[in-house]
Amino acid sequence: MKQGIKIVTIGGGSSYTPELVEGFIKRYDELPIRELWLVDIEEGKTKLEIVGALAKRMVKKSGVPMKIHLTFDRREALKDADFVTTQFRVGQLESRVLDERIPAKYNMLGQETNGAGGVFKALRTVPVIFDIIKDVKELCENAWIINFTNPVGIVSEAVFRYAEFERFIGVCNVPISLTKHFAEVLNVKAEDLIPYFGGLNQMSYVFNVYHNHKDKLSKIIEDLKHKQITMNNIDPLAWDVEFIESLGVYPSPYLKYYFYYEEMFNNFMKQYNEGHTRAEIVKEIEKKLFEQYKDPNLNTKPKELEERDGAYYSDVACNVISSIYNDKKEYHVVNTMNNGYITDLPYGCAIEITSRITKYGPIPVFIGRLPEEVKGLIQYVKSFEVMLVDAIYERSLTKAKLALQINPFTKSIKNASKAFDELVEAHRKYLDYYFED
Repeated sequence: MKQGIKIVTIGGGSSYTPELVEGFIKRYDELPIRELWLVDIEEGKTKLEIVGALAKRMVKKSGVPMKIHLTFDRREALKDADFVTTQFRVGQLESRVLDERIPAKYNMLGQETNGAGGVFKALRTVPVIFDIIKDVKELCENAWIINFTNPVGIVSEAVFRYAEFERFIGVCNVPISLTKHFAEVLNVKAEDLIPYFGGLNQMSYVFNVYHNHKDKLSKIIEDLKHKQITMNNIDPLAWDVEFIESLGVYPSPYLKYYFYYEEMFNNFMKQYNEGHTRAEIVKEIEKKLFEQYKDPNLNTKPKELEERDGAYYSDVACNVISSIYNDKKEYHVVNTMNNGYITDLPYGCAIEITSRITKYGPIPVFIGRLPEEVKGLIQYVKSFEVMLVDAIYERSLTKAKLALQINPFTKSIKNASKAFDELVEAHRKYLDYYFED
């Protein structure tokens, strides 16, 4: 690589960006970034300018020689980039509100990465990812793409299945949040743990947690009787300890949507009926954040950003980039290609798994066969993901509707069909890809 690193962040006007900038500043000694390009679209101009100004103040305060560029020209930004991070939302938060409120009308869950919401976020997002990869192949073919754009698992599946581009890594903040929780339980440093995650994005399980070569998972499960963890955007419903002990593995908090569907759905509908779905709550959080970001005296990341669900995002993204750049061979949990590491899932599909991150990319740990207790659900969701990705590639909304109808959250194919049709009309301006000749 050249002297100094060039990083491009697509979705640069995101409220997450200050955390990413903070992460790069903290790691400047190991990640000498000479240029950080923040890219957005014209509709996001105001946010990009506000976030960009804050980023420049943060860099100035730190004293690191990092140049911040703001642009709406993605191709200009990508030229000779070393790393590309993606954190955009097609249709912004207004589209997420529709993804949640329209399914609710039909007694369907509208969560942004699961069910109907996840389907339509994928329909809007994957074609843009394909376009970005096309530009990367042309303008910076040796760059790594680190993707934080949801639904991360479906996006990763689409890339590995159809984009012919392997320098792509999906990241999520759920595994690092769980790892930090495990460290608290064991009273050790998080970096001294090697948890073995395996499964799919937002439905992975922890099979082992190694500390000094000893598996401490049973102690962690025992601690569930005293303290539990959830995420800001997930109901704080406690796991049933007897269930987890019988299961023998530690589920991602998102698996509550499957194992406590009725409770989670009822809470979702309660929020809907009260007029404050998660998307609407996030809009209010973002509004307050951007008011803070405007302050010309602010030159650090506000603590309130943690309420935005992105806690530790920069740690994941920055650690993965640093481990590639410096060939650190550190263990991190990423979405990557399954080349036989989980034998009960298709070869070449996207999986979320603990991996050693090297200059050549992720080298996953070997999980082998999945426990019978969790295998069926993971395979079921993977078949849904594959069908949806095929529908996107084939530009078939008919097949996409079928994917929603077989989704495990769908309880009525008639309701799913109605919700799908209404969501298509609501998002039509972002779905041109499916109506082109």
